[in-house]
Amino acid sequence: MPISTIAFDADDTLWENEEFFRLTEERFRDLLTEHVDREDIAKDLLETEKRNLRYYGYGIKGFTLSMIETAIEVTGGKIPATIIQEILHAGREMFDHPAVPLSGVRETLQTLHGNYRIVLITKGDLFDQERKLAQSGLGDFFDAVEIVSEKEADTYHRIFDQYGDGPARSTMVGNSMKSDVVPAIEAGAFGVFIPSQITWAMEEAAPPDGHERFHQLSNITQLPDLIEQITSA
Repeated sequence: MPISTIAFDADDTLWENEEFFRLTEERFRDLLTEHVDREDIAKDLLETEKRNLRYYGYGIKGFTLSMIETAIEVTGGKIPATIIQEILHAGREMFDHPAVPLSGVRETLQTLHGNYRIVLITKGDLFDQERKLAQSGLGDFFDAVEIVSEKEADTYHRIFDQYGDGPARSTMVGNSMKSDVVPAIEAGAFGVFIPSQITWAMEEAAPPDGHERFHQLSNITQLPDLIEQITSA
């Protein structure tokens, strides 16, 4: 059956995102170097983020709160208020970064728009994701936008049933093997992996090598040709 619906991840698929988190993390580590080893800070922050996902979800707010909590823990509660203020300021600066489409994104969406149902499926803070979509200028290309708390097989099943013709005729495109590719394939859709330069440790997973519905591209501009190949196979 031909592909009728194409879904895209947002962060680090359509625009840069993880780079700003890593830059802020480096700034955070600089603030705490007088109190604890830099490598230990990175490990402690990651563990705090993992623990806090169930409370704060994904995004800048949760990351900022995790930095504050980590700073309090690694200093035994002795972190100066001025450093907490710096952390809050760094978090606000992350919100101020504009969402600029990555190279080839706009052209690819223009090529696919009108020929397929185009859906944006992203997880994270509702306000932040809506802001980035508006700033990117890409909103008009999407027939639907879903901002979800997690991306699991059931998530893709529901969305592809609601906005498309079911998972079998749908494709999910993204930079996260764990969130974009594997669960979409588990739901019965095609999964297209486009690696980004930086990947958050919690988004890494083993690729489903050999699966007939798994594809990997080096650049998003290759997507229209791949969709045509899948459809005509």
